[in-house]
Amino acid sequence: MKGLILYNVKAGKGKVAKRLERIVAEFTKEGIEVTPKLIDFVENPFNGHEDIDLVVICGGDGTINYVVNQMREKGIDPTIGVIPAGTANDFAGALGMPKDYVKAARKIAQGREHRVDCGEVNGRYFVNVLSFGVLTTTSQQTSDKAKHRYGKLAYLWVGLKDLITMHSIKLRVKIDDREFDADTLMFLVFNGETAGRFQLAHGAKIDDGLFDVMVLERRNAIATCVNMVRHLLRGKPKAVHHLQSSLIEIYTDGKERTDVDGQPGPDFPMYVRCQAGALKVRS
Repeated sequence: MKGLILYNVKAGKGKVAKRLERIVAEFTKEGIEVTPKLIDFVENPFNGHEDIDLVVICGGDGTINYVVNQMREKGIDPTIGVIPAGTANDFAGALGMPKDYVKAARKIAQGREHRVDCGEVNGRYFVNVLSFGVLTTTSQQTSDKAKHRYGKLAYLWVGLKDLITMHSIKLRVKIDDREFDADTLMFLVFNGETAGRFQLAHGAKIDDGLFDVMVLERRNAIATCVNMVRHLLRGKPKAVHHLQSSLIEIYTDGKERTDVDGQPGPDFPMYVRCQAGALKVRS
């Protein structure tokens, strides 16, 4: 088996690069030939490596998102392994990957292959969540420097400022054979279960062929905070709606910032499809 280890020089505050030798050794023990390669986010990392069997991604959800889209651009389908080296690492968490880089490498090298779902929106792929509205774009608004220095606290600070300036978004939504209007503060389409490692899509699975959709209705700032806390504590506030579907269409007349896996997302209208079992993973 031939593999490629893709890593971001900034991943894990630079700790991944320092542990590369030990990471490679875990694969060598299992008879897997791996080649480390630095991602520059400009050139397709699979150029010259189209025949690989395994790609090990060292990074967070944004790096995984980039790599998966580059795979699709190349038309290749290698098995994916994830070493969590980002800030939140939601997709790695859904796969049950340990936080320790070497232990994660060992789990991939010794693991079994299975299939999980992948989302697609307007021709772009995502592994964890598509979102828009209050608190949903904090990752792309938070600087890398702040993420590395303060971790989740950096997200909370940006999120607090987002709450102060929050506004509702009027939508037309089509889900399967249903169609409805929504006046929402937050809209999330989950493949996984967490965002920023906060558990929001309770019970969601990455291999059931369905998205878990969370819609937060418009309320005032205090009520919104209370509803979110209740939801995080597994309460059932009336302002939070949970739906499941494999196909979603979302329309709005306004211009809103969107997010996919912590990166800037597409414009409206959005056509979202769950590709059941589209990704081979090893964990």
